Amino acid sequence: MNRIVIRSFVRGLVNSRSFGSIAGGSGGGMKVTFAAAASPSTRYQPLADGGFQWRRLMSSSTAVAEEQGKVKLEQGNKDVENQEKEKEKDNALVSSYWGIYRPKITREDGSEWPWNCFMPWETYRADVSIDLGKHHEPKTFLDKVAYRVVKLLRIPTDIFFQRRYGCRAVMLETVAAVPGMVGGMLLHLKSLRRFQHSGGWIKALLEEAENERMHLMTMIELVQPKWYERMLVITVQGVFFNAFFVLYLMSPKLAHRVVGYLEEEAIHSYTEYLKDIDEGKIENVPAPAIAIDYWRLPKDARLKDVITVIRADEAHHRDVNHFASDIHFQGKELRESAAPLGYH
Repeated sequence: MNRIVIRSFVRGLVNSRSFGSIAGGSGGGMKVTFAAAASPSTRYQPLADGGFQWRRLMSSSTAVAEEQGKVKLEQGNKDVENQEKEKEKDNALVSSYWGIYRPKITREDGSEWPWNCFMPWETYRADVSIDLGKHHEPKTFLDKVAYRVVKLLRIPTDIFFQRRYGCRAVMLETVAAVPGMVGGMLLHLKSLRRFQHSGGWIKALLEEAENERMHLMTMIELVQPKWYERMLVITVQGVFFNAFFVLYLMSPKLAHRVVGYLEEEAIHSYTEYLKDIDEGKIENVPAPAIAIDYWRLPKDARLKDVITVIRADEAHHRDVNHFASDIHFQGKELRESAAPLGYH
C-alpha cells in the first residue's frame, strides 16, 4: 500500500516537471509557481515575449477599498487644483485682454477687504449728534400739500406693518433710495443740456441714493422679507418712481419738500424701532459685518448701534432736502448754492 502511494506521488512530480519544461520552452508557454497556482486571488498579465506573469492580488478587501479611496481622493484634489488654476487663468486672460483688474485692497489691520459694493474710502463715522427734533413747519400752500401727502402715505404703512419695524425699514429704504437717484439723474441731464455746472448737487443727490441703498443692504441682513412683501416692494417702487419723476419735472421745490417730510417720518420710525429694542421687544442682535465696515462701528456693535447711525443718516437727508426746497422757494437754482457733499 505504501509503495502505491509513493509511486503516485513520484508520477505527479514527474508530470508537473514535464509540463513546466514544455510550457517554458522556446515555443512560448507559461511558468506557473505552486504558490501562484494554489492561490485563488491571482491574475496574470501578458508579457512582451508572449508569455504570462502571475501577480498576486491583495487578499484583504479592506486594503483594496483603502487603496481605491486614496486614489479617488488624490484624483479629486487634482481636479480641484486644476479647476482653480483654470479659473485663475481665465481671470488673468480677461484682465490682460482688457487691461482692467481690481487691485488688492486691505483694511487698516492688513486683512483683505471683503466688499465689492463699497470701498474703504467710502466708509465714514455717522454724526449722531445731529438734532433729531427739527421739523419744517408747513407755511406755504405747497408745504402743506407735501406734508399732507406724506401723512396720508403713512396710514397704509402703519396698517400693513404695524410694529414690525424691520420689515417697515426694508420698505422704507426701497422708497427712500429713489428720490436721490431721480433728482441726480434729472440734474445731470439738465447740466448736459444747458452746459452748466450743478454746484455739486448731482453728486450730493446720488450720494444720498447710495447711502439709502446701503441702509437697505444692511436691513436685508437682519430681516428676510416674505414673498408678498417683496411683491409689495416691486409695486410701490414702480408707482413711486414714476410719480416722483413727474413731480420733480413739474416742481423740484415740492419734490424736495416731500422728501424732507418723508425723512422726518423715517426718523420717527427708527426712534420707535430703538424703543422696542430698549424694552426687549426686539432682540439686540450683533450688528451685520457690512454695517460694521460701512459705518466704522466697533467689532462688538449691536443692532441698536446700527439703527442709531441709520437714523442719524436720515436726519441729514432731511436737512439736505429741506435746504434744497428752500433754495427753490427763494427763486434760485440749486447750482447757485453749493451742495453739502459728504453730508450723510
